[in-house]
Amino acid sequence: MRALWQRLRQRSEQRAVERRAIPEAIWQLTLARYPFLALRKAADLAELRRLSSLFLDSKEFSGAHGLEVGDDMAVAIAAQACLPVLCLGLRPYDGFVGIVVHPDEVQVKREFVDDDGIVHEYDDVVAGEAMEGGPVMLSWRDVVEAGDTSAWGYNVVVHEFAHLLDMGDGVADGMPPLPNGAARQHWQQVLTREYGGFCEAVDARRGTVLDPYGAESPEEFFAVASEAFFVAPHDLRAEMPALYQLLTGYYRQDPAAP
Repeated sequence: MRALWQRLRQRSEQRAVERRAIPEAIWQLTLARYPFLALRKAADLAELRRLSSLFLDSKEFSGAHGLEVGDDMAVAIAAQACLPVLCLGLRPYDGFVGIVVHPDEVQVKREFVDDDGIVHEYDDVVAGEAMEGGPVMLSWRDVVEAGDTSAWGYNVVVHEFAHLLDMGDGVADGMPPLPNGAARQHWQQVLTREYGGFCEAVDARRGTVLDPYGAESPEEFFAVASEAFFVAPHDLRAEMPALYQLLTGYYRQDPAAP
């Protein structure tokens, strides 16, 4: 029965890949825009292209403020979104459908309650935002410039989709779903140690491969670390080898490998 189900799923996926096949010209444009993708091995790129087609078949893109999301834009987002799940599969992304693309960063209203119970409101400017159940919001300017900003370890698509992975167990806390208690304990130990050291570096104004924004919370640290892991892996491995190894185990990838 299981073999039958697997064959049916494979046929369904093949039809989806054919239905949303990525034209060669657009795929080559995507690799040219984002060198951190082009550096991957041929087998990785083939799987990334397949997953990107499946992603495009299951998600709905919409542009905000008059922006029209063309095929090349959708593929650019899909390829970067599928990079973290290259060896995990798309199931972690099943919980949402919508992707809203803005021309640029977006100003949003925030509020927080202080220790005295007083509610404070403020404006925040964001390049992306992921919510459980969707949609995912992205700034196209940040997406299209990701090939250049990879040198800073910055990638808004990876960041927001790492948040979705983190939310997979219902809690955004810097710990994505893990197979067992031992794995969770190990994750907590390594992440706590690496996060503490990173916060000390940020407080001391020492340079780091990671965006200082990661010091906001463990969940932001995981998302920021995931960005660097995929777009500046050699720098992350050199600076924070224990964190790099932790992410290698979770994502089942080693982007810095020869």
